[in-house]
Amino acid sequence: MRIAVVGTGYVGLVTGTCLAEVGMDVTCIDIDVKKIENLRKGILPIYEPGLEEMVLRNTQKGRLNFSTSIAESIQGADVAFIAVGTPPGEDGSADLKYVLAVARSIGQHMNNYMVVVTKSTVPVGTAKKVRAAIEEEVAKREGAFEFDVASNPEFLKEGAAIEDFLKPDRIVIGVESERAEDIMQKVYKPFLLNGHPIIFMDIPSAEMTKYAANSMLATKISFMNDIANLCEIMGADVNMVRKGIGSDARIGNKFIYPGIGYGGSCFPKDVKALIKTAAENGYEMQILKSVESVNENQKSVLFNKVTRHFEGALAGKTFALWGLSFKPKTDDMREAPSLVIIEKLLAAGCKVKAYDPVAIKEAQHILGDSIEFAKDQYDALIDADALLIITEWPEFRSPNLKVVGKLMKDKVIFDGRNIYDLQEMEEAGFNYYGIGVKPHHSTIDIA
Repeated sequence: MRIAVVGTGYVGLVTGTCLAEVGMDVTCIDIDVKKIENLRKGILPIYEPGLEEMVLRNTQKGRLNFSTSIAESIQGADVAFIAVGTPPGEDGSADLKYVLAVARSIGQHMNNYMVVVTKSTVPVGTAKKVRAAIEEEVAKREGAFEFDVASNPEFLKEGAAIEDFLKPDRIVIGVESERAEDIMQKVYKPFLLNGHPIIFMDIPSAEMTKYAANSMLATKISFMNDIANLCEIMGADVNMVRKGIGSDARIGNKFIYPGIGYGGSCFPKDVKALIKTAAENGYEMQILKSVESVNENQKSVLFNKVTRHFEGALAGKTFALWGLSFKPKTDDMREAPSLVIIEKLLAAGCKVKAYDPVAIKEAQHILGDSIEFAKDQYDALIDADALLIITEWPEFRSPNLKVVGKLMKDKVIFDGRNIYDLQEMEEAGFNYYGIGVKPHHSTIDIA
């Protein structure tokens, strides 16, 4: 099959590469000339484990190509995936200008029947707008060109996107004709051999499924953070509570780890967009509004603990940060809690020295020279008044505590991801503050 993927961001590049991996003829398209030139050389715009090797392999095999021309690349394509960005507007709504611009371009240049698939995360009703945009352009041309529109939301986890695409939990596709369903069945047949389910439904339901899934996961995170904050007040250990409720099959043990708030390109944007969609249709998403509020407050929890420990005297102090990306195995810093914490530390007159295994380049682009970037995790600790754990990278889990203690001015750790054990840290001589765990040396340490 011939596949065109418009957009070479996270979703588009992973989608195109994985389809090429199973033998399809794929062209990924982007208007960014420099990005396309780099991709042809094997230089990727994002970090994702395993993706670079897969891009190089399929480019060399001739199955994966890159282009700046929609007009040329959609000629003869069976399926065109729209995978461009849908950034949130100031009011929280998803901005569809890039999606609709691609739809219009497809309408101007298509020369055969194809299925046009929205892969971007888009509000319910977007497929109708995509169809209208294509039809408007087709009507201006001589000849009749048939097409179908479909919705195929992605459920990729950053840091595990390749595995998620090749071995999906489920594939959700919204269609409005048997012809489109047959073609999409052929596209995903290679991924169904191990019994992974494909779920066909109407298009509005498929569009809603993506937002509902991300909003549910965001809700679990904010709920657990709320519980963690109450645990500190009441003297309970949230780690024990998590194990207690996670063993209940109705709840499960995923996405119930307390921390310093969710970030990234999906959860914040999708929660805002669903709240906005509801408001536009006369309905208030009361739970999701609270989810969003809890999350914003949670990003300040670690800074609040720092302020209380040092009794407000932060000016001139140096803080080491381990981790900058919003989660491990990615360099994505969109809506990252680290940015909120760094902003507050700098505003309080502090010096920040940070280390991240892969996100330093992206952080330098965002933060410039406002903070110092360390060459490794131990370099960040030299003369630091305290260490803040921001991202739970595996290499941070078992540090040499003797070395850590010797490098720092004071043995203080603020663990925003609960990767260490309170008792072990205190036995090693550290003042340790986790999330939802009350230090033995403290009175009340609420978030």
